[in-house]
Amino acid sequence: MGLWRWDKFWDAFPYIWDGLLVTIQFTVLGALVAYTLGLAFAVLLRSRVPVVYQLLWLFIEFVRSTPLLVQLFVLYWVVRPALLDGLSIDTQRVIVGVAALGVHYACYTAEVYRAGIEAVPAAQWEAAVALNLPRGRTWTDVILPQAIPRVLPALGNYTISMFKEVPLLSAIVVLDMVYQIKTAYAADTGGAGPEAWFAVGLTFLALSYPCSLLVRKLERRVEFA
Repeated sequence: MGLWRWDKFWDAFPYIWDGLLVTIQFTVLGALVAYTLGLAFAVLLRSRVPVVYQLLWLFIEFVRSTPLLVQLFVLYWVVRPALLDGLSIDTQRVIVGVAALGVHYACYTAEVYRAGIEAVPAAQWEAAVALNLPRGRTWTDVILPQAIPRVLPALGNYTISMFKEVPLLSAIVVLDMVYQIKTAYAADTGGAGPEAWFAVGLTFLALSYPCSLLVRKLERRVEFA
């Protein structure tokens, strides 16, 4: 332990705090995209429109079968120059980062939503047909209010996973905790060192673990509801 430098450990926290705010922002925005897009995917898959179903299924399988980091690089180096050229570089990075997280996790939450929708008793669909409810109202007034509470714990778990994936965005110079530490100690011999990275790990643990406990509590409430 003689080589351990407590000064590097404690000095890391101001940089971690700056990066933490960015990490939380990207997690919240990415989760909103993932939840919304994932629900849209689930509804479209259930509709079974031939061409739409096949193309969407292939897209989801492709995204789920390739690393998020690879998808991030494709969005940043291929899609960004073609679609976002007129925007500032910081805005481009935000859009690419949120899109990468949101689309990637939407392909997982789509399956979560699908399971929740299929858990709704068939009698509910039949009752909606018997009442001659429009398709849109059947979804918004009958099916989704019953399906979404069932999937909230799974969505919570994916949000925690997304929070821990945000450091990948440092590859495109998003100023999260990892990038802040790398740049803050760039001039030091050997870089940040284990002390600073241990501080980053503790920060992730301090935030992720309580959230995991809350998700488990929510799972029990849903299970016995």
